[in-house]
Amino acid sequence: MTYAQGSSSGKPPSESAVEMVHLVLPNHANQLGNLLGGQLMQWMDIAAALVAMRHAGKVCVTAAVDSISFLEPIRVGHIVHILASVNRAFRTSLEVGVKVFREDPINGTRTHAASAYLTFVAIDQYGKPLPVPPVCPQTAEEHRRYREAELRRQQRLAQRELLRQLRHETAKPDVPSAE
Repeated sequence: MTYAQGSSSGKPPSESAVEMVHLVLPNHANQLGNLLGGQLMQWMDIAAALVAMRHAGKVCVTAAVDSISFLEPIRVGHIVHILASVNRAFRTSLEVGVKVFREDPINGTRTHAASAYLTFVAIDQYGKPLPVPPVCPQTAEEHRRYREAELRRQQRLAQRELLRQLRHETAKPDVPSAE
């Protein structure tokens, strides 16, 4: 199925959602037996990239990681469930939300262990950004995530502009004061 950018139709998040499952082995852990944060970030980035590419139908590259929250440690022997889905698409970029659960296979408990928001840009073979299809939220949860993604985007753009202004101000030569 193809979708035209700007059309009223879009792709539901469920069409591109991903769940990845990993077993934490000793080579994934630090000296305390906890999963390395960098390893988890790599797994999260891969899951999010798969979602972005499925949604866009194009090569997508990571443009930003807004935030990543490590909520609970994940130990050697735990099973890691990584759930990722597109929250919102813009012209050439899209936001993917990632939620991580750790499962203790001995007692069967599942705990929310980490969350992140990643932004991807669809590109062609020359690295030029390409349009992506819109997201068509279906559930109340998808509608909430869709609205929140716009707020995060506005915050990212405002922060980028503020930093640009600060860099511009610091690039000016110092003017002696009239004192």
